[in-house]
Amino acid sequence: KFMNEDSASREILTTEAESCRSADLRDILPYGFAIHHAGMTRADRTLVEELFADGHVQVLVSTATLAWGVNLPAHTVIIKGTQMYNPEKGGWDELSFQDVMQMMGRAGRPQYDTFGEGIIITQHSELQYYLSLFNQQLPIESQFVNNLADALNAEVVLGTVQGVREAVSWLGYTYLYVRMLRNPNLYGVGVDALEDDPALERRRADLVHTAATALDKAGLCRYDRRSGALQATDLGRIASHYYISHGTVAAFNEHLKPTMGDIELCRLFALAEEFKYVSVREEEKMELAKLAERVPIPVKESIEEPTAKINILLQAYISGMKLEGFALMADMVYVTQSAGRILRCIFEIVLKRGWALLADKALALCKMCNRRTWGSQTPLRQFKGIPADILVKVERKDLAWERYYDLTSQEIGELIRFPKMGKAIHKFVHQFPRVELSAHVQPITRSVLKVDLTLTPDFQWDEKVHGFAQGFWIIVEDNDGEMILHHEFFLLKQINAEEDHAVSFTVTLLDPLPPQYFVRLVSDSWLGSETTIPVSFKHLLLPEKHPPPTELLDLQPLPVSALRADGFDVLYAPRLTHFNPLQTQAFQCLYNTDDNALVGAPTGSGKTVCAEFAILRVLNKAAKGDKTPARCVYMAPTGELAKERLADWEARFGAKLGAKVVMLTGETAADLKLLEKGDIVIATPQQWDVLSRRWKQRKNVQNVSLFIADELHLIGGAVGPTLEVVTSRMRYISSQLEKPIRVVGLCTSLANARDLGEWIGASSHGLFNFPPGVRPVPLDIHVQGIDIINFESRMQAMARPVYGAICQHAPEGQPSIVFVPTRKHAKLAALDLLTFAAADGTPNKFLACDPKDLERHLTRINDPAVRHALGFGVALLHESLGADEREVVESVFASGAASVLVVTAPLAWGLSAVCKLAVIMGTQYYDAGGAGSADYPVTDLLQMAGRASRPLVDDHGTCVLLCHAPRKEYYKKFLYEPFPVESHLDHFLHDHMAAEIVTRTIETKQDAVDYLTWTFYYRRLGQNPNYYNLTGVTHRHLSDALSELVETTLADLEASKCISIEDDMDVAPLNLGMIGSYYYISYTTIELFAASLTAKTKLKGLLEIVAGATEFEKFAVRPGESQMLRHILNHSAVTLDNRRTTDPHVKTAALMQAHFGRMNLNGDLTNDLAAILPDATRLIQAIVDVISSSGWLAPALAAMELSQMLTQGQWDKDSVLLQLPHVDKETAARCAKAGVESVYDLVDMEDDARAELLQISDGQMEELAAACNRYPNIEVSYAIANESEGVEAGDTVEMVVQLERELEDGAELGSVISPRFPTKREEAWWLVVGDTKRGTLAAIKRVTLGRKSKVKLEFQAPAEAGKVDYTLFFMCDSYCGCDQEFEFKLDVKEAGDEDEDEDDDDEEDGDAKMDE
Repeated sequence: KFMNEDSASREILTTEAESCRSADLRDILPYGFAIHHAGMTRADRTLVEELFADGHVQVLVSTATLAWGVNLPAHTVIIKGTQMYNPEKGGWDELSFQDVMQMMGRAGRPQYDTFGEGIIITQHSELQYYLSLFNQQLPIESQFVNNLADALNAEVVLGTVQGVREAVSWLGYTYLYVRMLRNPNLYGVGVDALEDDPALERRRADLVHTAATALDKAGLCRYDRRSGALQATDLGRIASHYYISHGTVAAFNEHLKPTMGDIELCRLFALAEEFKYVSVREEEKMELAKLAERVPIPVKESIEEPTAKINILLQAYISGMKLEGFALMADMVYVTQSAGRILRCIFEIVLKRGWALLADKALALCKMCNRRTWGSQTPLRQFKGIPADILVKVERKDLAWERYYDLTSQEIGELIRFPKMGKAIHKFVHQFPRVELSAHVQPITRSVLKVDLTLTPDFQWDEKVHGFAQGFWIIVEDNDGEMILHHEFFLLKQINAEEDHAVSFTVTLLDPLPPQYFVRLVSDSWLGSETTIPVSFKHLLLPEKHPPPTELLDLQPLPVSALRADGFDVLYAPRLTHFNPLQTQAFQCLYNTDDNALVGAPTGSGKTVCAEFAILRVLNKAAKGDKTPARCVYMAPTGELAKERLADWEARFGAKLGAKVVMLTGETAADLKLLEKGDIVIATPQQWDVLSRRWKQRKNVQNVSLFIADELHLIGGAVGPTLEVVTSRMRYISSQLEKPIRVVGLCTSLANARDLGEWIGASSHGLFNFPPGVRPVPLDIHVQGIDIINFESRMQAMARPVYGAICQHAPEGQPSIVFVPTRKHAKLAALDLLTFAAADGTPNKFLACDPKDLERHLTRINDPAVRHALGFGVALLHESLGADEREVVESVFASGAASVLVVTAPLAWGLSAVCKLAVIMGTQYYDAGGAGSADYPVTDLLQMAGRASRPLVDDHGTCVLLCHAPRKEYYKKFLYEPFPVESHLDHFLHDHMAAEIVTRTIETKQDAVDYLTWTFYYRRLGQNPNYYNLTGVTHRHLSDALSELVETTLADLEASKCISIEDDMDVAPLNLGMIGSYYYISYTTIELFAASLTAKTKLKGLLEIVAGATEFEKFAVRPGESQMLRHILNHSAVTLDNRRTTDPHVKTAALMQAHFGRMNLNGDLTNDLAAILPDATRLIQAIVDVISSSGWLAPALAAMELSQMLTQGQWDKDSVLLQLPHVDKETAARCAKAGVESVYDLVDMEDDARAELLQISDGQMEELAAACNRYPNIEVSYAIANESEGVEAGDTVEMVVQLERELEDGAELGSVISPRFPTKREEAWWLVVGDTKRGTLAAIKRVTLGRKSKVKLEFQAPAEAGKVDYTLFFMCDSYCGCDQEFEFKLDVKEAGDEDEDEDDDDEEDGDAKMDE
């Protein structure tokens, strides 16, 4: 009836029917009927839809699934029965009116029909409802109240709702609120209530209160009824993350016990609220009973119980069993869709509780559900594509999974009696995620252990199987495997799946000490992939107990007028009237005695003033005519701190007391002059190390009477080894010369300050180590853990809590400082704060002045993000701001006009601003050294927290620390208690040892061991032996450790040809060692130079060798920089051999090329370049020395040219005029056309012609003229002193060179004009004599030239007689285009009879260096 016998449709349907999967469909298709339901395969459903749309199928019988999501218009729609099965309720349910409307809407085909027909067949009782439905419109009501608690919890976790007030306004955005206003009766709002409270605020507050109380009761958030504050808990986060109702989480929380087994876990799963409507129907009982017998984990309840049904369905799903009943299938889909979430939720709750056994079971169950395979089955079931019979064979073999790794593919083939599959299974076995673990432990204190894990992936990565990343849980369990002491998630990414990974964390040591801990690494998604290693404490030696801190005595505060007798009160008045208790207690020791002292106190408690007391004593003694020289050296760990000190002390000591305050620069020659004239010398450890290395020759170093080492706790950080060596050296000098050098150390509160004090020679009277609580302004510290694994997401999640903290702890616009990891985060954080403020309706919340007053300051700022933020009162500081921009921002914040300062963490040290609230937003920075993100050192955190100190203003400061949840306990411990510092000198000893050998402080191995006894390393060796890999603390152990350290260090230095060892005892410096020590270069770099440089090295080689220096390893590539570096390398003149843009050395070479090509770089790269260039010029000087030691001419000249290129920022082929200000490439090209090649040509032109050629303004012309006048114009004349007597073969030739500079009388020769070089540079020259034909270098000397100079060069005449051509080169190190060369002939006579052919080196070795 529905089909013509011979029509084409019949044919089509018959052919299509054969390909159908569903048997029912195959039978009826040829008759023009089709069916459509959710149980069919996707392919069948698509086929049916297409056949119906094309008109081949006339009648389509379908379940309600077709109504939504499939657009198939028809002429007639029949709805047969209006009830459908609802698995959530576990029963029959009326179709919702939306469904009915949707189905009816299918009737009527727009282009074919004029009308459509709809027929509903329903129960009589529902008739009226459907009639009214089609004849009049029904309002849609909100069902939101049912889920209000869960929705509220999600907002609290997100941080958008932090209290009842915010929750009430949040409800105002819902549809529920709109309907409550329109239809109050339906929502239980009395009509009169609307009159009293038109915005329904009270009703909304009631709803929120009810929801919040429910959440509080379930433990999902903390609800403080009095203040209305809502704070998320771990449970709340888990519920929100896995989209699970509060009732379920509360039930889980209540029923979980640490001793549960698999049976109880499956029962617990079935208790979830999500399944509360699932019921057991009569027709299912048979099937369920059958399934219950087949599932592996016994089900205790009777089949009548719904929980039993859920449990059975879950297990049937994992086992992959086939189900018969339709309704049961629908239930199974419903159960398994939720299973992943719910099981993960159970696992996370257990993990938070720290129950090791249960966490293991829960995670295993998650993975089983995910992989649909049981833990007892072979792990191979997790791979697709292995036939079932093979899997069964593998499972029958009683062979441990680990053993498969040792089998070859043939052996596997024989094992399963299926040789062809051997290869495939072998491949799968080696793709199975397997990670080797090794652990190294170091005790930090008696209760904290640092664990360094090394993870070595040992499997083949296949993108189809593993995707782009694999997650692993690192779990540390106690000895019985019951407690989880630490857990963290580790993500192994495809990019670095081949490399080793290092993970460090700290765990608490339980008391009494257990025999061992277990470290487990469990895959997050693969069953059976786990590695466990024991960490044994059998030989663990805990560090010694720390002595108690110094008590703060209750003394009468010392008035500043106490210094009036010596005339020093002007330093402090009127800013201070009395010194604080801590300064008062230390005053007697520091100002009235000459004892060495150590002052340990928290940041911001006025330690600098204590150092000033010691300086004042020196100045006072000098004023009273004491013989001791008044020279103080103050050593600040970083350049920023040194600058801050200089500014402060110049204004006070300099202006008020007339003392000369100087800061060293890092240029040795300049520093020696500064040291000569300074009373107070400010230096960084590196700068002072360079100067004091040669203390035997330098009187000014010996004449230091006071040495102040600030921030001594940084001895455990990056500058630590240098800090330690320099301080030890000052003590050593004092003992050698038998004249007192007073050493004063300043540090934060330390646990082991006594060791530090004994090391610097402070007696018990000179040791002040106050506890961390002793601050002039007490500090409250709040630590909040944010449990998000991904670094960027975690930073975003912190934005709201930061705003909340500012509103809570600094509500009246008191100053707050927010520390963020990087510049990008600084800009984001500032924007977020402004956005939140605007959302609260107070966009100028942080601005405490009239916006008009700010305008003139804003114009001085170029960075648009900084300018925008500052306009709204959020000051923003990051590394790439210019010095004057920084000053503007700091002054606006200091004045109080802007109440929030957002700073990047590296600037914490140079920051002078103080605040009421310090927020540390994240404690990890991006460390490109491999790990991805590394933690801030505790010293940095203390420095940041110490900014929250405003004496005489606040009664207390606040510090809010937001960190990754696993680190929370660690920070809580070390921010509240003093922390110990350890030495790292043993890892960085080589260069310092080499330097001491060069200066002959160390001449034998015994000297080297004695030298080590002066260090802090030696003091800690016996106190915390395990930290330094010692196994005992007897004299024997200690002396063995020192001897071994000395032996290995000296052996390394000998291997790199820096020193020589004779008779296995005496040590002497070699040429390379002297060069390295003189230029302050690492021994590995010098070794690289000596190995890489050849007589044929050209510019490209030199560039790669300089960039390869160890000094540049710290310039790691940040994420996203590779692209930019690739761009630079593709557009540069020199093609590098190694182009791995993730390599810091390639980055260095690329940046140098960008510098030569004058490319525009972003802020971070510009900063990197500014740090690279000064190092690079120093390295070039060393390279020249290494090359000249080998007597090669061409590479030496090329290196000198590279030095000029680095200073001026241009290629050697570029026009030399580019060095002048306001000359760009176009101008230079115009000049070249006019025949003006050099600077001298430009100077010789007529003024008018020059002005026309250059086309620049008068002001610019003045700058240009100044640069031209500074450009070196030097007359060179030379003579060979002994030429008249005749030079014989093998004689020494003496050559005298006269140099004279054209300089106007009385003019000062300033530093080099090099706008592209980041620091000031003094010009210097090389005089080189060489034979260009043979490519040999005969003599070299480095000279600095004022007005005129006379230089003597000596070199050996050739051994054969005859005429020889030599060239004299006069090369600059900082200007291009002013080098000069002169050719001269030397007539060598036959040697006389007494031919003493001394086979000396070709030249004066080391002359270039030692000419100081």
